[in-house]
Amino acid sequence: MTLQFRFAVISDPHIALPETIWDHPNRFHLVEVSIPAIESIFAHLNQLDLDFLLLPGDLTQHGEPENHTWLAQRLAQLPYPAYVIPGNHDVVTREASDRSIGLMDFPQYYQKFGYQDGVDPYYTCSILPGLRLIGLNSNGFDAEGNQLRSGYLDSRQLAWLQQILADASEETILVMLHHNVLEHLPGQQQSPLGSRYMLQNNAELLAILRQAGVELLFTGHLHVQDVAYTHGLHEITRLYEITTGSLVSYPHPYRILELHQDRQGHRWLRMESHWIQQVPGWNNLQHYSRQWMGDRSISFIVKLLTQSPLALLPEEALEIAPDLRDFWADIAYGDQQFHFPHLPQRVQRFLSGFSAVDAQGAPQTIDNAAVLSLTAKLV
Repeated sequence: MTLQFRFAVISDPHIALPETIWDHPNRFHLVEVSIPAIESIFAHLNQLDLDFLLLPGDLTQHGEPENHTWLAQRLAQLPYPAYVIPGNHDVVTREASDRSIGLMDFPQYYQKFGYQDGVDPYYTCSILPGLRLIGLNSNGFDAEGNQLRSGYLDSRQLAWLQQILADASEETILVMLHHNVLEHLPGQQQSPLGSRYMLQNNAELLAILRQAGVELLFTGHLHVQDVAYTHGLHEITRLYEITTGSLVSYPHPYRILELHQDRQGHRWLRMESHWIQQVPGWNNLQHYSRQWMGDRSISFIVKLLTQSPLALLPEEALEIAPDLRDFWADIAYGDQQFHFPHLPQRVQRFLSGFSAVDAQGAPQTIDNAAVLSLTAKLV
């Protein structure tokens, strides 16, 4: 059989109605543009012959009921189906508070967008003939109901996933969750800064996905454009994790993707990125947003330089940090090469590790536009 479909990804929109916006001097999220930016994307996507839309979490600024309500009502007006999952900003505590919804409230808000039963915080659905989506909840909580620092899939959800994959062995599978499963930054899993964006028990999930031959995984949370991959169960197969940057952070990206399968069973995924250039009141959003991020990046850069593996002294890091004010913005954009010849060699080597290169060190620009080859399906 042939298979062809087109879909879009919008991640981490952090929807914030004006009356819900609260400020913080170091806030990276430019939530003031969340609603006009997503409206701009909808205006574009509505012109396309789109089959569906994925939103891998952080739908709202901080789990506010009114922001969830606004987004659910707006998604219901789209001419194509939309599918969502919760991010860490959507259910900040397991139980509802006076300011935000609880975990078990989330499926009730989004029954039209994957959560048909309105009960479990994860789901599966057949989107098209031969195509299945699995939406996972990667928010974990401690015994007191406080959110874990990094993502987690409990044993009940993993057992459910194994059964779903066993029953769907003949279908093309898309898996969506908020936290990263693969590393998108060097040493991310061991880094105090990077590990909070990852799934704690990613090895368990990867083993299940490899065994089932899953090749496409969609995540958010890190606010960068990046495509990472690892080998599947066999060396000739790959599992790609496509993480998409935040709608309210530079460079305000979204993705449009097309999957093709020909009559011989050959399959490939064509991916292109788009960026919001302006919204009402923000005529040069890209420039303003890049400056906004750079102005708030110094404390982050100092933490990066003073922690392992560099472990610079604070005074050394503070001296270097101004030269790196746009470092995170460049990482967020994706497909960057980093060269800082004026810095000490040890620092140069560390920073160059964030460059977009393959295993042999050659430039590899697949974060924003690429054609990813998938395993052929028997026909």
